[in-house]
Amino acid sequence: MESVTPNGNLTRSEQKRLQILEAAMELFCGQGFPNTSMDEVAKLAGVSKQTVYSHFGSKDELFVASIESRCVVQRLAEDVFTDPSQPELALSSFVEYFGDLIVSPEALKVFTTCVAQSETHPGISALFFDAGPQHLLNLLTGYFEDVHKLGVYQFDDCRSCAVRLCLMMYGEMRLKLELGLNADDLVEGRADYLTGCITMFLKAYKV
Repeated sequence: MESVTPNGNLTRSEQKRLQILEAAMELFCGQGFPNTSMDEVAKLAGVSKQTVYSHFGSKDELFVASIESRCVVQRLAEDVFTDPSQPELALSSFVEYFGDLIVSPEALKVFTTCVAQSETHPGISALFFDAGPQHLLNLLTGYFEDVHKLGVYQFDDCRSCAVRLCLMMYGEMRLKLELGLNADDLVEGRADYLTGCITMFLKAYKV
């Protein structure tokens, strides 16, 4: 059994994995995916190159894992989309988490990094979409399918409904931040805006 680190419940292996992910994301966002090597990741993380490869078999795999570590989509699946009989509660929890995530500096940095390199390295954008947006839309779609079966809410197309909800939540704040504009004037009303999105969304599909 691996020993636990003094500062938490992570094993040494898990701690090294976390160090690698943090170093990788810093380098991917700072100098771009093509210009980042596994050697550099290992050096910044303070581990050997062999350790990096023992956790992640390729740079593509490391990039995807880095995105997932920021999006924490697994937590959404485990903690939020579990009970189809209470979509009001589930979506309220989801909007609180996802609404903060999409306007966070980290999420914006990953997004702009992919966009900046999309013409020369379109595969990076595909990796990002699969690891982040695609994964999240699949979670929402599956949840809406389960909710639909109970008959209280009827969704015309669960995948399209998932897309509508996520794009509604982006709002003016995300748009301004993507353009590098100051959005401080929108912070105070952000929570009310997100709550309104959920209310409008559920009302539209209530039987």
